[in-house]
Amino acid sequence: MKKDEPPLEFPDTLEGFEYVFNEKGQLRHIKTGEPFVFNYREDLHRWNQKRYEALGEIITKYVYELLQKECHLKKVTLPEGYGVIVLNPNENYIEVEKTKAQVQLSSDSSDEPAEKRERKDKIQKETKKRRDFYEKYRNPQKEKETMQMYIRDNGSPEEHAIYVWDHFISQSAAENVFFVAHSYGGLAFVELMIQREAEVKNKVTAVALTDSVHNVWHQEVGKTIREWMRENCCNWVSSSEPLDTSVESMLPDCPRVSAGTERHELTSWKSFPSIFKFFSEAMEAKNSSVKPTPTRRSNRIKYEEL
Repeated sequence: MKKDEPPLEFPDTLEGFEYVFNEKGQLRHIKTGEPFVFNYREDLHRWNQKRYEALGEIITKYVYELLQKECHLKKVTLPEGYGVIVLNPNENYIEVEKTKAQVQLSSDSSDEPAEKRERKDKIQKETKKRRDFYEKYRNPQKEKETMQMYIRDNGSPEEHAIYVWDHFISQSAAENVFFVAHSYGGLAFVELMIQREAEVKNKVTAVALTDSVHNVWHQEVGKTIREWMRENCCNWVSSSEPLDTSVESMLPDCPRVSAGTERHELTSWKSFPSIFKFFSEAMEAKNSSVKPTPTRRSNRIKYEEL
């Protein structure tokens, strides 16, 4: 800690930070009405970062509570007590409640075949390599001093995506599954496709990526997956162009269109209207067995000709 740096002690409520969510769901300062400011104290980047992280933890808890109360989602505890919202408690889902003993048993790899353990070890090594490659881009403000606790079967975003798929999504009776994957979440989804290609193709109707940092070359994505992504995915990227304007890319995967903002963190929010339209078109096309040809795809690069 620097000599003049304040103690790293922060409030445990939004009001303590002097922030509230207004009627539009926007985070605003109680006194000034201004949006969140990262550089709350000049020349104290470390302190500002810790303040940002502390506020983020409170907002995460607040959003989880909203998902449970307002959207009637159910919070399922994964191994090691890690809680995450994963499903909607309606008749489209099979029962997923497990006792503590069952959870521990399903997570114990001691009885797994050697081939399966070797495959998991390989995935973990490749996952670490990719995470290191993208870490700076994914969260440039994050400091390396924070100790990370490994969560069994969920030690990385990629592992977590596969775990949730295997234990919840793949077992659900839902006929139309849609993904919205932001930033590193796009990379995690592509890794899920690599590991569960046939299952994903069979169950997922459409995927909306928002400023995704996936890379089909670095992740060694096969031709069949790239073809599926071109037809069923769209990436809304940060751009100064109007929403849905075609944006060229040298990667042979999915179409890229403008999210209508240059701010990475706003790409999901700004593109929601287009994303839901994209999902509706995909579901209608699936039900009619005819693939739509949205305007945003008409100008995409013919990668096969490059």
